[in-house]
Amino acid sequence: MKTPIILFFAILSEVIATTALKLSDGFTKIIPSVIVVIGYGASFYLLSISLKVIPIGLAYAIWSGVGIVLTVIAGIIIWRESLDWARVIGIILIILGILVINLFSKITAH
Repeated sequence: MKTPIILFFAILSEVIATTALKLSDGFTKIIPSVIVVIGYGASFYLLSISLKVIPIGLAYAIWSGVGIVLTVIAGIIIWRESLDWARVIGIILIILGILVINLFSKITAH
């Protein structure tokens, strides 16, 4: 499997686990709690595989940044969380940071 696809599934697993974390209601609901454990386990495992090729700073910036953006979107869709100006600016800055790292960094995958 190609490394960017592995990283994508690491991010997706993390977002699913984080969403389930809220649904677990403090680990009092069994199915969401199991999803949390499996999701985070899968996410870290897949992230570790991607680190064989992608430098850690780049992989973590993408993993955490995209994960934050997707988690905010999930919160807005699932729980009707509000989207104020601070969130919008924060998300834009995260996306810009990821773009700067990907487009202008001299560090390449090995």
